[in-house]
Amino acid sequence: MLQEALSAPAAVANQLAHDQNAYAELGEALREQPPTALLTVARGSSDHAAHYMAYLMMARMGRLVTSLPMSLVTLYQSKIVCDGLVSLAFSQSGQSPDLVAPTKFFREGGARTVAFVNAESSPLADAAQFVFPLRSGPELSVAATKSYIAQLVAGARVVAAWSGDEDLQAALQQLPSALEEAAKQRWDVAVDVLKDADKLFVIGRGTGLPIAMEAALKFKETCGIQAEAFSGAEVKHGPMALVDEGYPMLVFAPRGPAQAGLIALAEEMRGRGARVLLAAPVGTPGAELPLACTGNEDLDPIAVVQSFYPMVEALARARGRNPDAPPHLAKVTKTN
Repeated sequence: MLQEALSAPAAVANQLAHDQNAYAELGEALREQPPTALLTVARGSSDHAAHYMAYLMMARMGRLVTSLPMSLVTLYQSKIVCDGLVSLAFSQSGQSPDLVAPTKFFREGGARTVAFVNAESSPLADAAQFVFPLRSGPELSVAATKSYIAQLVAGARVVAAWSGDEDLQAALQQLPSALEEAAKQRWDVAVDVLKDADKLFVIGRGTGLPIAMEAALKFKETCGIQAEAFSGAEVKHGPMALVDEGYPMLVFAPRGPAQAGLIALAEEMRGRGARVLLAAPVGTPGAELPLACTGNEDLDPIAVVQSFYPMVEALARARGRNPDAPPHLAKVTKTN
């Protein structure tokens, strides 16, 4: 897991060196024939990556994006209207039947179907009309790292191509070096604080919320910690009843519109007695976990997860667990 996480900058560089024309053509097609509906199709870490792309599309393009409950197609046989629909499926293996079936259904119904997949020769790739390889290379660890980061990058590339944003496109080309810097950030204090934890809130907002969701999943599967991800706004409702003295919280506060509120939340939670680990750029008051910045604040969440992965791998080992072999889990999950 650690080796694969640290290889993510090189994997991203490899992806960015390929398929420029294919992304440009998809962006042009979306401009010339704007979708009437957008759906993401994914599970697990891939779903978190899809959420990141969806948030960028909604924030930058003003297009609402829905995360498809796959059982609508696979179990309930819903006859979803496909006119003007664009579906975007995210997967590492491309093997799960509940991603393949909706993609086939949408394509047969006349929708435009897109797949972002690490396994170019897979049922999902065969089912989709447009296929974008993640190009992150074989991933052996059960806990996805470099393929998740590659999915985040692929989603950002779609938004950059669709919007024609030259600043975002330039920042993407600089991203591998920013990720190398992010991988060097020392988050040892988080290992010390969380090595005996049995519960945890992970907080983000906006483009950072999908990173919090991914972090919570990794805490569960590699460390055996009951971690829950919440928006910085949502956590102030019902979940607040759980926060007592010493309750551990990890708050991701990269640059962007949500940052000020997240920093204020961290301070408020400290005032309630919570043990808050604040991840924010160097110089941010109260930040114990330093964040590297990228060439565009919308890409900063990718640098956040690049810093997070080595820490959670070390935390798993500090807790006496093998992060490369989580109990009861397999690399490929097949659900209907």
